[in-house]
Amino acid sequence: MVNETRATFLALGAVLLWSTVASAFKLSLQYMAPIQLLAWATLVSLLTLGVLMVVSGQHRQLLRTGRDDLLRSLVLGVCNPFLYYIVLFAAYDRLPAQEAQPLNYTWAFTLALLSIPLLRQRLSRWDVIGGLIAYAGVWVIATRGNVLAVDFANPVGVLLALGSTVLWALYWIGSARDSRPPLVALFSNFAVAAPIVVLACALTAGMHVEHWQGLVGAAYVGMFEMGVAFALWLGAMRLTRSAARIGNLIFLSPFLSLVFIRILVGEAIMASTVVGLVLIVTGLLLQQTLRRSA
Repeated sequence: MVNETRATFLALGAVLLWSTVASAFKLSLQYMAPIQLLAWATLVSLLTLGVLMVVSGQHRQLLRTGRDDLLRSLVLGVCNPFLYYIVLFAAYDRLPAQEAQPLNYTWAFTLALLSIPLLRQRLSRWDVIGGLIAYAGVWVIATRGNVLAVDFANPVGVLLALGSTVLWALYWIGSARDSRPPLVALFSNFAVAAPIVVLACALTAGMHVEHWQGLVGAAYVGMFEMGVAFALWLGAMRLTRSAARIGNLIFLSPFLSLVFIRILVGEAIMASTVVGLVLIVTGLLLQQTLRRSA
């Protein structure tokens, strides 16, 4: 019981942090370009992950890194953080946070679709039913409730948000084949990607940021979205005897996120966002719970 209680608190801590990052993305992008936010957040994340590794004693695992691991980190690091976050931040730069966040939340369905050609898996009927319900929610959000008109408020932003789910799903599939401890693998991926991200930023927007608010936001994103939250969630999954129960707590995140978006960003939450998010989460629940029991 003690471990289960600790696991629950760790998971809730991760969920709370993840619930704030949509607001942090949107606020930070008021002061810096997406590539600048990515560059500074990646550097802070790398430092954070390094500290977490030392504290947990996993830094010795880095000495066992071979050439194959480095090549894997190069591929995965280009995918995440480089491509994934630059596409995601570009989506947040074009869409209200209340729209970009739930659209990005559909990555689990993208993963199911990509698993067909890449992992030779088959869709279950609950994958199909859950996906149809979830993407109905995407349609409601993308059209801002005007579901009978094929008129997206910002089609480029919608495509970027959905494109980020493809990159994240690809990263997840690639990471699933990585035998290294998750924290070590993530640090290695970020370490390899950091010079690429910084170079891309220097050649485009430049590393200089005029407003300190942007740097504070990037530090928050790097420390918590890319670092501490991951460690808390990993700790929860290791302590619990019921990964499914802990995993279901993640469904609190998008709804809490709307609260923070309203309070911190000041966006008036549209009814279409709430309806669309309910459909997306319903689809996810159907996919995960009924698929396991099938």
